[in-house]
Amino acid sequence: MSRQFNVLASFVLVAVLVSGAADANWPHWRGPNENGLVDAGNPPVEWSEEKNIRWKTPIPGEGHATPIVWGDRIFLQTTVETDKVGEPGGRRPEKIWQYKVIALDRNTGEIVWEKLVHEEQPHQGTHRTASLASTSGITDGTNLYAFFGSQGLYCMDMDGNVKWDKDFGTYWSRNSFGEGTSPSIFGNTLVINWDHEEESFIVAMDKNNGSELWRKERDEVTSWTTPFVVEHNGRTQVIVPASAKTRSYDLKTGEVIWECAGLGTNVIPTPVYANGVVYVTSGHRSPAMQAISLDKAKGDITGTDAVLWSILQDTPYVSSPLLYGDRIFFLKNRNAILSCYNAKTGKAHYGPVRLAGLRSVYASLVGVNDNVYISSLEGTTLVVKNSSEFEVLATNVLSEEIASSPVVVGDALYLRGYYHLYCVAKE
Repeated sequence: MSRQFNVLASFVLVAVLVSGAADANWPHWRGPNENGLVDAGNPPVEWSEEKNIRWKTPIPGEGHATPIVWGDRIFLQTTVETDKVGEPGGRRPEKIWQYKVIALDRNTGEIVWEKLVHEEQPHQGTHRTASLASTSGITDGTNLYAFFGSQGLYCMDMDGNVKWDKDFGTYWSRNSFGEGTSPSIFGNTLVINWDHEEESFIVAMDKNNGSELWRKERDEVTSWTTPFVVEHNGRTQVIVPASAKTRSYDLKTGEVIWECAGLGTNVIPTPVYANGVVYVTSGHRSPAMQAISLDKAKGDITGTDAVLWSILQDTPYVSSPLLYGDRIFFLKNRNAILSCYNAKTGKAHYGPVRLAGLRSVYASLVGVNDNVYISSLEGTTLVVKNSSEFEVLATNVLSEEIASSPVVVGDALYLRGYYHLYCVAKE
């Protein structure tokens, strides 16, 4: 039996498992569809510290990693500062930190197991709003892949036993802002992008044993976007936006299929895709969003009709946009200023609109039940209607900041605060 057939069969099996239980799993930090959209779910629209909280569990340490869910388990990455003092010098933290993975019971919030995978003094600090556990893990339902950047990738079984691990070296981020890109999986292939201030690369590995399938150098500085994998016209592409160019790689070979300039610096948002069009964006300096036709994309498409439309204002710096039907929702820079555009034409339905009660937003947008959930660093989550007209359905306040993205599984919404993991569900 050919390796190609095995890869295809494995992907079909995983796709069936995920699509057949879309309301039971959240395997990727952007959800079962890897775009923030949930096909089936009915979480609350309104909650507070006193209302619609099924459970609230203290989480040791700190981290902005988004929880992932499979079956009755929630998996979470965190970092814990120890009392041990490391080597002096540079902009590195003074103490040695522990890098941990925690599993919780989805129904009760009880911690089922806690695994220490690494202990080290970090080589760099982070941005004041970041953490040492800002990267998120991923699961295929058989294994859990916990990624801590410079502190390694760990393939674990669902009981927390490490099966293999991989060291990619030291990641030197721009201005010591920290690390944040997460892995992606398609079939038997796991992909990690490593754009930093030294030699950047993208690497594809066999998810079963960590062996490299291909590695390509990238002429890029630091970016934090997660590789986006999409199958189009029988070919599977890995799309990675960055400051110099957005590039699409063939998943099998690493060959560059197309590339396009036009985004700004410090690219963080992960692309979204529908109906043959991928949307890429940046919002730090020289903000931009581009809608790219994959039917037309081949070679260098900068300035060609493969770019269906582009805008140069009000685009997100940190949070990823939400493509909900023919509408694309996104925030301006790190601010709670919302726009809704027609995804086909690039024309605004509304915005930019300032969201009352919110200031800074790092969490990516999530959509379910024709509602859009927007969580802020202040701990407030706004629920707006999936509509061409701006309509706020609820403003919900918790007592601690939220930097990781909301997670929806069935009738529950999971929010990772700075100190706790919340399960928001109807009482």
